[in-house]
Amino acid sequence: MGSHRIDRIEEDIKRNLSDIIRDLKDPRISKLLSIVRVEVSGDLSYAKVFVSAIEGEEKTAESVKGLKSAEGYIKRELNRAIKLRKIPALTFIADNSIATGAHIARIIEDFEYKTEEISNED
Repeated sequence: MGSHRIDRIEEDIKRNLSDIIRDLKDPRISKLLSIVRVEVSGDLSYAKVFVSAIEGEEKTAESVKGLKSAEGYIKRELNRAIKLRKIPALTFIADNSIATGAHIARIIEDFEYKTEEISNED
């Protein structure tokens, strides 16, 4: 029964964090930053926020530094948006899954293009 509540809280945090991050003015934080997933501990004390930037690993790492410096502001805004007794401590983690997925898509596209060229030569 508690897992449904935690899942709902994770989705609420993810949705609200996306809005909050979009409004941040820190130049280190990418405008193309995406929250991949949020994992909240069972006692709601801690939340791991996995973020990824389309621009690549360097921009994702730089964005994480900016997010860590704005953590107090982010928690305050999150508290206004989500009514919980205690807002979990946020830990921002760089996750390069978006950049990796884009790279894999390019490889597949190149492979399909080369396969198409070979079949057209026959």
